[in-house]
Amino acid sequence: MTDTTGSQTTERLNAYAESAIIEDDAMTAARMRGEELGARAVSPATGALLSLLARTGNAEHVVEIGTGVGVSSLWLLAGMPSTGVLTTIDPESEHHRAARETFADAEIAPGRTRLINGAPTDVLTRLADESYDLVFVDGLPLSYPAFVTEAIRILRPGGLLVVNNASADGTIDDRESTDPRTLAAREAAMIVAEDDRFLPAVIPVGTGLLAAAKSR
Repeated sequence: MTDTTGSQTTERLNAYAESAIIEDDAMTAARMRGEELGARAVSPATGALLSLLARTGNAEHVVEIGTGVGVSSLWLLAGMPSTGVLTTIDPESEHHRAARETFADAEIAPGRTRLINGAPTDVLTRLADESYDLVFVDGLPLSYPAFVTEAIRILRPGGLLVVNNASADGTIDDRESTDPRTLAAREAAMIVAEDDRFLPAVIPVGTGLLAAAKSR
């Protein structure tokens, strides 16, 4: 009885958190674009939290791994200072075309975004050490360990790492699961947990965020 009640309360809270966020026309159009292309986007509550984290961290130099159609990009930009630049990486050219439409709809100045069409594992190796205030990891779940490893390298002291879908769609706590996505999510989480420079926390919003602050 108690477990059922607690589960229902959590579900109602999650539903409230999502419904409490009002997205503008540009965001709504972007989500429609994403549905047409089959590009998964962060939930409204997840997006709002990304904005909050970017603003509280005064994140001026941000890297996003997995542009999609630009939904999470808009949320990140909303929390960044007006002088901030978002470097966003995606291997799909269709996603980049859609993201450019999203940025144009939202009237984002061209100089505020740097879109890179390429494999994130290749692009990340070319980014400078300790140069970014926030790195948002999304994209191909199987590559999360590699993404997180590179994110740790490019984050400046005091920077923030944020990993989307940290729950691997709710399977990460299933000890019997051997699904490759689940194993990759666990490995990525362990990389962060075993690095003494990071203070991590799992945030139960959307499909789960893992946020970790790098020591100064």
